[in-house]
Amino acid sequence: MSTYNRLPVTFSRGEGARVWDTDGKEYLDALCGISVTNLGHAHPDVTKAICEQAATLIHTSNVYGIAAQEALGNALTELAGMDRVFFGNSGAEANEAAIKLARLHGNRKGVKSPTIVVMESSFHGRTLATLTATGNRKVQAGFEPLVQGFVRIPYGDLAALQAVADNQPDVVAVMVEPIQGEGGINVPPDDFLPGVRTLCTTKGWLMILDEIQTGMARTGKPFAYQHYDFKPDVMTVAKALGNGVPIGACLAHGDAAALFGPGNHGSTFGGNPLACAAALTVCHALSQDKLWERAASLGEYIQNGLRAALADLPGVIEVRGKGLMIGVQLDRPCGELVARALSAGLLINVTADSVIRLLPPLIMSDKQADQLISTLGSLVQAFLSDH
Repeated sequence: MSTYNRLPVTFSRGEGARVWDTDGKEYLDALCGISVTNLGHAHPDVTKAICEQAATLIHTSNVYGIAAQEALGNALTELAGMDRVFFGNSGAEANEAAIKLARLHGNRKGVKSPTIVVMESSFHGRTLATLTATGNRKVQAGFEPLVQGFVRIPYGDLAALQAVADNQPDVVAVMVEPIQGEGGINVPPDDFLPGVRTLCTTKGWLMILDEIQTGMARTGKPFAYQHYDFKPDVMTVAKALGNGVPIGACLAHGDAAALFGPGNHGSTFGGNPLACAAALTVCHALSQDKLWERAASLGEYIQNGLRAALADLPGVIEVRGKGLMIGVQLDRPCGELVARALSAGLLINVTADSVIRLLPPLIMSDKQADQLISTLGSLVQAFLSDH
């Protein structure tokens, strides 16, 4: 079906931060499959784990014990500081599980119409419930009637959240990204997430963090919430969890971890031996090399480099982000830059019409970072001169 606007290129192989197309042309990957291949392409440990598991046992049903799933559950909950985990196949599935947890939490408190507070400009997936939670009308258009039970506020606006608390008795949870990715690399005010945590605790709401793009060491910590002194009740991850092998996870802490019982939720393929073997290797690689520290230092280097390269250019509003989650906002639509970058051998993305989104792999070298800064700086300068 015609669900994608594809660029005119097909890739045949990848290694680290580089990919090659079917004609042999080399590209620097500063997008990572949209924050998926954090360890780079063809990581030898992940490849080895996939091959060994595929040669042994790819799948069994979740009605049986799965050793790789148990090992991954232990490693991931330890890395995330959470208590229990449910494994699905994607970020959307992980967020569906989180939404179901919130409704179960509300129903057990006797709330007749459980309502979840969500944010404008957010993105949580494309299933009916997650696209309803998403704060982008373009994603929702044509799929009405949408799922009931969501109320939306501006991202970063604690006063708006307090107004909801004062006037909406059926609220049971707040669902929020620590940094909005699809919405334009939007970093909230420093007091926003701690304020959400405080209000959730006061009101007995669940705090649900969507760490699908920010998680797995991208922002300079294993998970973005760890930049603060609090824990969410529920957290979702996917994308880089399997470094390209599809897997998603909904993690819970405290009372929220005991909400699901047998029969409340499930997944045929979620947490199967193959996906778990890949994800377990990712967790070990991140922890062994503390790659979140590399993300923090390399991200600062790239952001400073881009600021220096673009600082005097009229039309550049801001370079922002955290770790290796970086946005360059221009004062005009710039989707055309994606094709220009492709021609120059650089993979980037534009979101929210005017924000260049960079999500490089955590293993990108300093030399490759210099290439990214130089190439993108020249592309933006030429684009602004032409428009």
